[in-house]
Amino acid sequence: MNHLKNQICGALVLLMLSWQLSARCADGELAEYAPVTVDMPLVQVSEHVWFVQGEPGVATDNEGFISNAGFIVTGAGVVVFDALGSPSLGSTLLKKIRTVTSEPVVRVIVSHYHADHIYGLQVFEDLGAEILAPAGADKYLASPQAGERLEERRFTLDPWVNDNTRLVYPDRLLEEGAQFKLGDVEFIVTTVGNAHSDGDLTLFVVPDRVLFSGDIIFEGRVPFLGDSNTARWVRVLERMEREKLVALVPGHGGVAESPNEAIGLTRRYLAFLRDKMGAAVGEFEPFDAAYAEIDWGEFSKLPAFDEANRRNAYQVYLSMEAELLADK
Repeated sequence: MNHLKNQICGALVLLMLSWQLSARCADGELAEYAPVTVDMPLVQVSEHVWFVQGEPGVATDNEGFISNAGFIVTGAGVVVFDALGSPSLGSTLLKKIRTVTSEPVVRVIVSHYHADHIYGLQVFEDLGAEILAPAGADKYLASPQAGERLEERRFTLDPWVNDNTRLVYPDRLLEEGAQFKLGDVEFIVTTVGNAHSDGDLTLFVVPDRVLFSGDIIFEGRVPFLGDSNTARWVRVLERMEREKLVALVPGHGGVAESPNEAIGLTRRYLAFLRDKMGAAVGEFEPFDAAYAEIDWGEFSKLPAFDEANRRNAYQVYLSMEAELLADK
């Protein structure tokens, strides 16, 4: 009798937990966020892949919709890549997903922890989706800058970012990347390390040969290197070139019409920096003198060259010095 009673109680507990989870999911999908007025056209890239494209601008332009996000419909659930710059935008993205499929959102993969890519995460966390991010995201979340940035956006992007907006911590931090299959779709996550941010990753959708690059590739312009590991970044780009991609979805801007050219341009630029700065370091030549002697050729005509190139070159010069000392 007691055994039967325990079974019934256990079943009731499971039923209650299931109901609570269903209610949480329903509430998550119906949660009210300040509506956005920006246009967010949904673009199908391939059989399984869709994305939305933010408008060019600074972080607070276009109601915060300046970055891209995408999703993959697998037949066994939806995988989302990046979550946009506010809960309102994340909620709008979810509504776009619902126009394509009723499959649950089971996983969100975050390219990197910059504000314009992460403030929509709480929408998907409330649905119970697993959130994956590159190692390095924890460094950002533990920094004073994370809280300061959120406070700033609560002011500059009010009402879309407000007191109810929270920083969402990933369920898993990826050190070495991952490979998994969901439904009919195989995925390869590649961690790039501190390339554009404290930690970056890319997502390759294998059957469609579509790459979500995050912000490590900027279509047709000079990238911002930040505190990047350019040696690792170059190796990742070389591997990407060998994949013969069908489409590349960057963190900002449109789908690259010639993805291998976009990868090649970024790879050549980084390799050129490493070659020239490495030679200067090897000859103990001061940075200013070395920089002035370089013919920047094709790169000097690219957008953002004047704003980013000297800073990029100096960062590489310092990192090459560190590499030289480490080899000794």
